[in-house]
Amino acid sequence: MKKIVYLFVAITVLAILSACNKEVDPEQRLSQYIEYWNKEEFAKMYGMLSKEAKESVSEEDFVSRYEKVYTDLGIANLDISHKKSEKEQDTDQQSLQLPFSAKMDSLAGEIAFDHQATLVKEERDDEENWYIEWDTTYIFPELGPNDEITYNTVKAKRGEIVDRSGDPLAFNGTILEIGIVPEQMDSEDETVKQVAKLLEISENSVKDKLGASWVQANQFVPIKKIATNQEELLNNLMSIPGVLKKDIEGRVYPGGEAASHLIGNVAQVTADDLEEHEGKGYGSNDVIGRRGLERVYEEKLRGSNGVLIGIKKEDGSEVVVAETPVENGSNVQLTIDLTLQEDLYKELDHKPGTAAAIDPVTGETLALVSSPGFDPNQATLGYSASQLEELEESGDNPFLNRFQHTYAPGSVIKPITGALALKEGAIKPEDTIEVKGLQWPDDNRWGDYRITRVSDPGKPVNFDLAMMYSDNIYFARAALELGKDKLTAGLKEFGFTEDIPFAYPLESSTIGELDKETLIADSGYGQGHVEMSILHLATSYTPFINNGSMIKPILLLNDEEKSQVWKENIIDEATVKTVAESMNKVVNEPGGTARTARIEGYPLAGKTGTAELKQTADEEGKENGWFVAYNPDDPRLLISMMVEGVEEQGGSKIVIEKVKDTFEKNKDRF
Repeated sequence: MKKIVYLFVAITVLAILSACNKEVDPEQRLSQYIEYWNKEEFAKMYGMLSKEAKESVSEEDFVSRYEKVYTDLGIANLDISHKKSEKEQDTDQQSLQLPFSAKMDSLAGEIAFDHQATLVKEERDDEENWYIEWDTTYIFPELGPNDEITYNTVKAKRGEIVDRSGDPLAFNGTILEIGIVPEQMDSEDETVKQVAKLLEISENSVKDKLGASWVQANQFVPIKKIATNQEELLNNLMSIPGVLKKDIEGRVYPGGEAASHLIGNVAQVTADDLEEHEGKGYGSNDVIGRRGLERVYEEKLRGSNGVLIGIKKEDGSEVVVAETPVENGSNVQLTIDLTLQEDLYKELDHKPGTAAAIDPVTGETLALVSSPGFDPNQATLGYSASQLEELEESGDNPFLNRFQHTYAPGSVIKPITGALALKEGAIKPEDTIEVKGLQWPDDNRWGDYRITRVSDPGKPVNFDLAMMYSDNIYFARAALELGKDKLTAGLKEFGFTEDIPFAYPLESSTIGELDKETLIADSGYGQGHVEMSILHLATSYTPFINNGSMIKPILLLNDEEKSQVWKENIIDEATVKTVAESMNKVVNEPGGTARTARIEGYPLAGKTGTAELKQTADEEGKENGWFVAYNPDDPRLLISMMVEGVEEQGGSKIVIEKVKDTFEKNKDRF
């Protein structure tokens, strides 16, 4: 029995001695170090460094350096690897080298390198083990202990937005930076007070900038940027001792208010922008498209910054670690004609309204206007509190993009209603209706509700007369003859309820509920729940010019889908002829609602409309005036316009005048 016990003890002792003398595999130790590295567990990495390495760098410096480098350079997808050697390592030596590979993504692209890790055998706590003989080359092989990692950004040049002739609508021009040179001030308190008042910023913000740690007495201290056209403000600022200006690059919008909603503006990146666009290379000093096409085409316009990560060596030389070349933004050329855009905006005269002009054959959008506009040059630099307050309290909502939204079209929908009814055989051009007086029906089928027309012609009304006089009763009855299903289907054939295939996002035109006869009747003359955007309205008239097919609207000049059909053959040729001839009479026949639109030597056809905005039949609501017109003999220009609040300005007459004036100004160009 004793022999068995002695034998067990001997075996146990041998096992313990064997365990104590077992060599730790250096490759396993490197693998453990790499595992920590891939997880960016820098404190655990530090614990595996050799004594000599720890003497050269503290744990705090080691960890913070890795964290700073990896954060500043945007290091991601870190992949450190070590392929174990098939040849057994000689563990009797005190030092050996093992290869490893590093690969990572950075703000300047991928960084990859191969390197050798030096491991040394050291005894700690009565145990021998392998430790990493770390130095700065493990971060990057070219990085010496006294070298500096550099990070440089080459700003991408933002692309320009230009009109069809190449005239700029948004470009990188010159703006002014107002600043103060401290040693040139007569009185700091007085200068700060005057500058703050003129620039409408706080005195503390001016003092903070003057008191920054880098400021020297003879240095120009930037305070605020202003537009070059603010001459009175600039003159007042330049009269203050110590205040100077500098020309700097900034976004400039030559179209100003006239194109403000279409082109939009850029603005300084905010914290919300950085969060929303995380990982897309934006920095706090960048600008971003805030409104309009600047926002729609942000990715195309902004390009991508060039980034260079390098190492500045102790001897002054530089080594490139990774580089992404700068890619400037692309230009965007529009089908817009800036002259026509400005003419339409002037006609709207800062009153609430919207207008679209298209080439009805090619689909090119020649103008797209929302009034009133805002100054995009000032919007880019930032409005002061008083400027914003003035704009917001104006009551006309200059930041509302009216061409993007939909409105009840009133009688300008009648060519569409008429075309659908003719196509389906619900009415015939020669058939007449006879209604005495201004209201219909003359029974109580709808209770007290009546359809009202503007005038009683005193005779039976056929299709042409109904279009000329803009007879609500005729088109209400045409819609009722069509019925809910055919009216709905027909309007959808004209593009209602679907997204308009257009480069600028627009609201879809709506039909709404047609669950009552009164709603069907009202929709026939553009009331009810029917709503259209101004561009869709213009586009919906193109079948009367293109043998029944509706042309796709385009905004980009190089659009390959130019002159392409959006909706093919939605009405037949006979219907096209009937409706087109009736719209010609609206302008050219006595009694036509657009008779005043006639221009000597320049024929026009079109349709007027007035949409009432009210909740009840008894209410005196506001009215929006409409007019759509084109040259039937040479259809290169079609204009649709809506002006809000025309109830005391003669209804659609004021819109007719504005559209007519625009055609007259541009008749030699289109």
